[in-house]
Amino acid sequence: MKVLLSGAFGNIGTISLESLIEQGHQVRCFDLKTRANKKTAKRFKDQIEVVWGDLRRPDDVVAAVQDQEVVIHLAFILTPASEERPEWAREINVGGTHNLLNAMKALSRPPKIIFASTIGVFGPTQHLPLPRTVSDPVQPTDHYTHHKVECEKLVKESGLDWTILRIGAVLPIAPGKIDPMMFEIPLDSRIEFAHPRDLGLAIANAVSCEEVWGKTLLLGGGPVGQVYYRAFVERTLAVMGIGMLPDQAFASTAFYLDWMDTTESQRLLNYQRLSFEDFIQELPSLLGYKRYLARLFRPLARRLMLSKSPYFRAKS
Repeated sequence: MKVLLSGAFGNIGTISLESLIEQGHQVRCFDLKTRANKKTAKRFKDQIEVVWGDLRRPDDVVAAVQDQEVVIHLAFILTPASEERPEWAREINVGGTHNLLNAMKALSRPPKIIFASTIGVFGPTQHLPLPRTVSDPVQPTDHYTHHKVECEKLVKESGLDWTILRIGAVLPIAPGKIDPMMFEIPLDSRIEFAHPRDLGLAIANAVSCEEVWGKTLLLGGGPVGQVYYRAFVERTLAVMGIGMLPDQAFASTAFYLDWMDTTESQRLLNYQRLSFEDFIQELPSLLGYKRYLARLFRPLARRLMLSKSPYFRAKS
């Protein structure tokens, strides 16, 4: 099947791309022409077609959607960038999605669209009975989740065949840079970890599943991915050789992650293969030499991580 993948060279994009190629799809990748993206694209050589462009430019989007059967729309400005530059983020997130849908609708044979959303659209839910379901009301709390809710509405009202995938907690497949967002989640929070490779498989499987169209699905790791954030951080930092950080480095205000009912998405997409424990077991190989450097320079590594926490800096 001919598939356009927007945001193809991001974290989930790259993993989804691998699954799409494995399944024999003809993949056209649409992304910004940056040094990092060009380097990633070279990994796939002649296995893919690449169209460089910007979602904000309608002509770029029109060129990308030509002759495609399914569009997987992953490209989106995430937090914290969406909160630091909201107008710029909205132009890309909402405006770009609008351009994409218009370009698709203008075709004589419009493709179907798979839109990647987030569990964050439910807002903070730690005080509510479990689990989160697709019928829960949406309560966006920041620019990022407001953009996702607005784009979901655009997709549903487009007249195209669509499916919306609301994704739970996910880490980069090869942890490297320190993400300040790690400190925004209270340690007593419920989070549902989903292995990136499982998410990539789910997105690829959705392309060929006739039952997904017109549905909103929750994607997560299932019961084997449901953990508390304290355990998540402790286990991960222990493997990295850094050790648990002080409680005061983490937020106390509820964040928008939770455990979900993924029964329907698993039934349709059959993607839940890897648990949080599996991720912990493979983390040493993913970290590579960085793990040994972190152990060797542990005090420095800890100070560097804590410097990224606005809460720890405020209390120091």
